[in-house]
Amino acid sequence: MAAKKQTYEENIEQIDKILEKLESEELSLDDSIEEYEKAIKLIKDSEKLLEIGEGKVLKVLEKNGKIEVEDLD
Repeated sequence: MAAKKQTYEENIEQIDKILEKLESEELSLDDSIEEYEKAIKLIKDSEKLLEIGEGKVLKVLEKNGKIEVEDLD
């Protein structure tokens, strides 16, 4: 059975937990590196999810006539 892909929000939650662990300074160097590697993978996965979401939004905008890109403040 394939593992369930995590959502963007789940990834962010896990990254936050890893940051808390790293900031606690209670981990050994090896454990800190391992947690850091996990966080980097989660960040890359999150970036991919954002790109996919952006593509979906652009498709919806294209179907509705014209594309207008606005900066979000």
